[in-house]
Amino acid sequence: MKNLKHLFDRNLAWAAECRQENPDFFSRLSQQQDPEYLWIGCSDSRVPANQIVNLPPGAVFVHRNIANLVVHTDLNCLSVIQFAVDVLKVKHIIVCGHYGCGGIEAAMEKREHGLIDNWLRHIRDVYRFNADQLDGLAQEEMLNLLCELNVREQVTNVCNTTILQKAWKEGAELTVHGWIYNISDGILKDLDACISSPQEI
Repeated sequence: MKNLKHLFDRNLAWAAECRQENPDFFSRLSQQQDPEYLWIGCSDSRVPANQIVNLPPGAVFVHRNIANLVVHTDLNCLSVIQFAVDVLKVKHIIVCGHYGCGGIEAAMEKREHGLIDNWLRHIRDVYRFNADQLDGLAQEEMLNLLCELNVREQVTNVCNTTILQKAWKEGAELTVHGWIYNISDGILKDLDACISSPQEI
């Protein structure tokens, strides 16, 4: 049986490097979790939240799924949002998509993918809501715009959860942001989808 020893070796080297740079790093990290940000991103292995914004462990609470969706029946995602808002008291929720998203591309293919088609249906809905902007575009341009529109839709979905509505009603200072990441150059783009109250939705 393969035990992935090389990953354990890399872990030991990483932990030793962290302790060398800051001897108290792990003891301090283990005492509390106090992030200011909740990151809702794609599961894509090329989009690691902490590294993209150059923040250390403990600074970002993270939820990831295929195509960074926020679905109102997804208790996993909703539980993460509730814990982040009610317990961790995060100040910012970032929905971050990325260009070249395999989930977006798969949703637009005219073939079956199996179980995931049920999840990708939500992206097809985003396409349907925005068909007037997307129809007639070249394939790559259409997919890039759909990635952006999907982020905007998920920002709206976050804002419409009972969790956010309750937090705002109780006076919480909480802002939801929509960003997109370009894997080809490592740069984040703000989609100007920043919402801090129900009136801004």
